[in-house]
Amino acid sequence: MTTPQPRANVAEIPPYVAGKPPTVRPGMTSYKLSSNENPYPPLPGVISAVQAGVVAMNRYPDMGATMLYDALAEKFGVPAEHLSVATGSVGLIYQLVQAFCDPGDEVVFAWRSFEAYPIAVTAAGATSVRVPVLADGRHDLDAMAAAITDRTKIVLVCTPNNPTGPAVTQGELDAFLAQVPSHVLVVVDEAYVEFVRMDDPVDGLATYRRHENVVVTRTFSKAYGLAGFRVGYAVAPEPIAAALRAVSLPFGVSTVAQLAAVESLARQEELLERVEALVAERTRVVDALREAGWDVPEAQGNFVWFELGDRTADFAAAADEAGIVVRPFAGEGARVSIGEVEANDRLIEVAAAFR
Repeated sequence: MTTPQPRANVAEIPPYVAGKPPTVRPGMTSYKLSSNENPYPPLPGVISAVQAGVVAMNRYPDMGATMLYDALAEKFGVPAEHLSVATGSVGLIYQLVQAFCDPGDEVVFAWRSFEAYPIAVTAAGATSVRVPVLADGRHDLDAMAAAITDRTKIVLVCTPNNPTGPAVTQGELDAFLAQVPSHVLVVVDEAYVEFVRMDDPVDGLATYRRHENVVVTRTFSKAYGLAGFRVGYAVAPEPIAAALRAVSLPFGVSTVAQLAAVESLARQEELLERVEALVAERTRVVDALREAGWDVPEAQGNFVWFELGDRTADFAAAADEAGIVVRPFAGEGARVSIGEVEANDRLIEVAAAFR
């Protein structure tokens, strides 16, 4: 007797490894620097908005997410028909591959990059084409363009790149797009866009307006501090956005998530003050690490990257002993989020001693 079997590709899906919580150590405050979360608590106004929505938890959310679509459309000056919301930008990546890839189609992306990319691609029965990042952690856009074949359906550009940190410039992106066939969908994944401070930064929205094959994905999880509510959005030409909405999970974005996102947009100036503080901390941490002898890649997200090779596990263990948990990638390196000042100080101390 045989039992029901999943599709063969299901067994090939790599597991998503989430950032671990910190080890509890008596007499010591431990810090989680493994998930690129915003260390600041929600704004009081956001909490109030969520509390108002909790009393209706016996009702389904507005499946059309009307308030959120309207708020996003007004904020970014785009038609609501050019938007799609989902459970974080990672939900949108899954939906894009599902909507545009047949089994065997190819999805090109840098590697190492966001861990969910190969998971989403494999889950859809498509094929991952991983293009190694350059020595400094940047996308090799020329190599990515060369990797496009007649089987390529999607190219993913993660900027800033998670976990290595560097971001693509607008000039680099424009030159890349000029090499991409118009039938290939280019996803500009801007999960960390609010943290970018560099010359010639990518303007994802302006890029989408100039191209019929570009979609921009963003999230409320990072800069806005709503990681626990899982809400993100895509901006794309109407046919692409419509395809995303067609494959979306009904009622996927909860009532409280929608209310929190709308209130966060209304309080963006106040929230972005916190982003400025995190960027300042990022600069302090990177400068201290480089002074200690570390060749840290350009950090444009809310995290830093340590290329450690076979010393990765030892570094993670040393950090854990100091009461901070980092995100190790076995045999490659460790990504460490910018957190509270004390947590960042401990990271600097651990890194200086480990060097």
